[in-house]
Parts: sequence; structure tokens; C-alpha cells
Amino acid sequence: MKLTLALLLLTVACGALAAGEIDAKVEAALAAADRPQADRDRDRNRRPLETLKFFGLEDDMRVLELLPGGGWYTRVLAPVLADDGKLYIALGTGRTAERVLTQPGFEKVEVLDTSENLRRNDEKRIYEVDDFEFGVRDLDMVVTFRNVHNFDEASRARINAQVFKALKSGGLYGVVDHTRRHMEPANYENRRRIDPVLVIKELLDLGFEFVDYSDLHYRADDELEYEVGRRSVSGNTDRFTLLFRKP
Repeated sequence: MKLTLALLLLTVACGALAAGEIDAKVEAALAAADRPQADRDRDRNRRPLETLKFFGLEDDMRVLELLPGGGWYTRVLAPVLADDGKLYIALGTGRTAERVLTQPGFEKVEVLDTSENLRRNDEKRIYEVDDFEFGVRDLDMVVTFRNVHNFDEASRARINAQVFKALKSGGLYGVVDHTRRHMEPANYENRRRIDPVLVIKELLDLGFEFVDYSDLHYRADDELEYEVGRRSVSGNTDRFTLLFRKP
């Protein structure tokens, strides 16, 4: 009985230590001297530490970030994973590759070649992708932040199918995006939002398991009526935060 209790306490202590290490590494990345002030200004709104802990990030994981944009999360993830893990980025990587990965400390981040198959459909004001593969397997985690809404249904299916293929069994998929009202038809104001129920359904249909939902980015005063760039909601949009697992 004493041995069992000791082992239980040791397990709890090790878990707490690992969580503390993630906290320290993420906080160190956020406090890095060369991190742009514009990035720091968004910390309170984006809550990166809480979000990454909800996703279950550990510093020895192989992680793929999709559509990194200007590299806001890349600047956080890369230092955390630099010693014991690995960070990949894919799709729409041009700005991050040029502005972030050329700086000291980001040499280990790997850009995955997907044949630059990402394009904008100006008529529909949405992005599309052709068939592709990431070219990696057995990833521990894939994350994407405020990107799913940018794609049509067929392109979302292609991207998510490749995420499923690239993850190991038990691998995690974390998604954050701007909330659209359930089943609301597309219009000019909601075009950069997406129905979280639709996102869940599409991923379940591909074989993912739904793990959890967080209200980290819930905003009661976002009426879900206006374009996310409008002054009244910019920086204060209601965003859903979802976690999925590959069986």
C-alpha cells in the first residue's frame, strides 16, 4: 500500500514538474528580447500559455503549425521545442520563412514543401488548395490559429485529411477560429468566421475523436454579426478553441 501511494505521488509530482517546465519555456519565449512589441501587445487577447497548455503541448513533441501567417505563434513554439522537440510549418509559410526563420534561434524550424498549392479565389474571397501531402508522419500535434474559416469545404477536407494522415495514433489537433452563428448562411460580414459545429462534424467525419472544448477565447460582447476586422470587434472576437485526437 505504501509503495503504491509513493508511486502515485511520484507520478503526480512528475506531471506537475513537466507542466511547470512548459510554463517556464512558453513564458521565456514570450519574454524574449527580440520579440516584436506588436506581438507582445496581443498576448493578453491570445492567451498563448493557456491555449498551448489546453492543447497538451509538451517540449519534446513533433509539432506542425499550419498557415503560420506572420509567425506570431511560430515565435512562441520554436523556442519551446528547440531542444527536445521539433517544429514544422506548412501552407502559406512565405512571410514566416522570410521574416522569422532567417533570425537567430529559429534555424531548427522546418518548412514543409507542399508545392505552394495554396491560392486565393478572388471571386469567392476564399482560399483553395489542390491535393497535396505534408510529407511527414507520426506527428504528436498539429495546431492552427484562425485559419479554418479561410477555406472552402473541399479545401478544408483536403487539409484535415492530410493532418489525420500526418499524426500518429493518439496525436492531437488543436484548432482556434472566429465563431459564426450555427447554420447562419454566408454573408459579407461573417465571411471570416466559421460555425464550430461544422468544424467538429467535418473532423469527426474524417475519423478524429473530439477531445475537449475551451472557453478561453469566449467573448460575450461579440454579437457574431460583424466582420472580424471591424473596429467594434477587432481584437475582441469570440473564438472557439477545440481539441481533437487521432484514434
